[in-house]
Amino acid sequence: MIQFYAPEIAATGMLPETESGHCCRVLRMKEGEHIFVTDGLGHRYECIILEANPKHTSVEIIAMEKISPWWGFRLELCVAPSKNADRMEWLVEKAVEIGVDRIVLMKCSRSERKTLRTDRLEKIAISAMNQSLKTNRTLIEGPVSFNELIEDRFSGFKCLGYCDDAYPLKSFAQEYKGGDVRIMIGPEGDFSPDEVIVAVNNGYMPVTFGGSRLRLETAALYSAVAAHVVGDKLDN
Repeated sequence: MIQFYAPEIAATGMLPETESGHCCRVLRMKEGEHIFVTDGLGHRYECIILEANPKHTSVEIIAMEKISPWWGFRLELCVAPSKNADRMEWLVEKAVEIGVDRIVLMKCSRSERKTLRTDRLEKIAISAMNQSLKTNRTLIEGPVSFNELIEDRFSGFKCLGYCDDAYPLKSFAQEYKGGDVRIMIGPEGDFSPDEVIVAVNNGYMPVTFGGSRLRLETAALYSAVAAHVVGDKLDN
């Protein structure tokens, strides 16, 4: 199955220029061939190519299917971007493939990178969505300040990766019992003590991700995988 992304497919019957180029120039698809298109809102459309044009490929929709995320809970990763932009791009790609509803780029007091090209990350997320055959687009948001994020209400399990003698060591995999979850991962310099106090006072639990010291992007991916493993066990 080959899937493309076209947010306005139901209204226009057209692929965007980027997707048209991939369809016609890279994959060399022709008129009459079948493709699948998602609008990123949970719908997958089966289509027949009417005009294979690298700038504006037109299609006929012959079927539509509504597909909900298979994991059945909301998963949010709030990550302070690393100094190395390539690592953040890797994280976005892999997190989307695994299954994440929202990725927030978080600004903390010790953040060494204050900005990141969200347009580049959004393109990576769309490509990963198509590659992994998902139909719900992962939201990429930010930069959002730590305090603003703390004030953003969330009713599920809330935690932050943190390891310090001031707090008992608690394993994320053991403390998380399923359901909606928001996970905060701090910068290379970690969260400041004041930020941790604010987070704890707002219902966030400091947790660890195994016995090794992990890079922030590794910790974020570990937490996403662990959340899915717990969710799978509950479903079964």
